[in-house]
Amino acid sequence: MYAMWRLQVALCTLSVLSLSSGGESKARSCSDVRQAYNAKGFSLVNVPHQEISGEHLRVCPQGYTCCTSEMEDKLNQQSKLDFENLLEESSYNMRTTFVSQHKKFDEFFLELLDNSEKSLNSMFTRTYGKLYMQNSEVFQDLFTELKRYYTGGNVNLEEMLNDFWARLLERMFQLLNSQYHFTDDYLECISKYTDQLKPFGDVPKKLKAQVTRAFIAARTFVQGLMVGREVANKVAKVNVVPACVRALTKMLYCPYCRGMPGLKPCHNYCHNVMRGCLANQADLDAEWNLFIGKEKKDYDSNRASLHLVFIFSL
Repeated sequence: MYAMWRLQVALCTLSVLSLSSGGESKARSCSDVRQAYNAKGFSLVNVPHQEISGEHLRVCPQGYTCCTSEMEDKLNQQSKLDFENLLEESSYNMRTTFVSQHKKFDEFFLELLDNSEKSLNSMFTRTYGKLYMQNSEVFQDLFTELKRYYTGGNVNLEEMLNDFWARLLERMFQLLNSQYHFTDDYLECISKYTDQLKPFGDVPKKLKAQVTRAFIAARTFVQGLMVGREVANKVAKVNVVPACVRALTKMLYCPYCRGMPGLKPCHNYCHNVMRGCLANQADLDAEWNLFIGKEKKDYDSNRASLHLVFIFSL
């Protein structure tokens, strides 16, 4: 996963230095360790000035050391905190990208739909005047249902569009034959034969295909962004197990106890530790890449949404 890779890069350096496991034959000064330890915000009380015997150490190599038991415990806690902070930082951009892209697309699509409705209403008002205004709720209901579908409402898109054309046919039939009175059964009968009569030509078929394609793609895409955000949030909350903390401490802070606070882990060593700490997250890598690929495909498909501008403006 991209975020996991970013985390590994953040922790792993390209240094060719590796940690030595051998002890020193003579106690050395701990001045560099004291300075680095204090820079982490820890008190220097009880921090040795010179290396001491390290039989008390439980994580770092025993032998001559600059660490007391208290120091090792604090560095152990610090390694866990460093890891959590780096994970939070490395996944922040990914999480905020999902949020911002969801907001941008949602605003764009709803604005596109609103503009289409206004354009149609303006054109029909100019063309049909009072006649349209008295029956405009048929079109207003259409746009209401389209918005409800896009925002996750329980709407059958195909049935909704069929109902729109049926209502429009009934309304127009009554207006064109206003001198007669028709029963509801008669009007329902007319609606049933819409496909055979084709009073609107191929327009309903074309409109259904275009609207269905645009809205299914848009709804799928925007829901995918929401799911991606939630997954990213959950994956960023790693349960750091004791074995991971121990490995992190050995890699990041045992050099302090060895009197070498500036020593960095080699590339392979760091990646091995990261793979162990992020084993569960690594299992998501293949599925995550498939998800990102699907989102990109849906994004490209959403260009079909631009058809709305022309569909409802003609």
